[in-house]
Amino acid sequence: MKEISAGGVVYRRTGNHELQIQLIQDRYGKVSLPKGKMEPGETVEQTALREIEEETGMRGVIKAPIDQIKYRYHHETKGMVDKEVHYYLVEAVDGSLQAQVEEIRGVDWFTPQEAWRRQRKFGYDNNDRILAGALKLLGVEVTGND
Repeated sequence: MKEISAGGVVYRRTGNHELQIQLIQDRYGKVSLPKGKMEPGETVEQTALREIEEETGMRGVIKAPIDQIKYRYHHETKGMVDKEVHYYLVEAVDGSLQAQVEEIRGVDWFTPQEAWRRQRKFGYDNNDRILAGALKLLGVEVTGND
């Protein structure tokens, strides 16, 4: 069975043009990125934007694709599932930061360097290249040890 999800690295520029990156804390307490399963009739891009808005309260505009993560997991009723997650660079354009408490524990904005530090220390390893790819698209270079 195949399952497709989509999400994004959400960013904004503050009034003084400071770049900020959004990170969530998932239900397991890990640093992560907003994402979720594609619903019938949706494109992966629509899924990414819907899930970001549902989980974080922010409406966004896709600026660029970042990458995909693919992995397999065992579901108790469906058996082996081939999971494919599409990530996009998304600029926040409207909304107010509000964590969907049924899905995640929290959401906040960070400087690019702090977002990278938190991802490396508290995030999922397979999200390292997603966040690094987003930061690179935004003109921010990071190294593995930051």
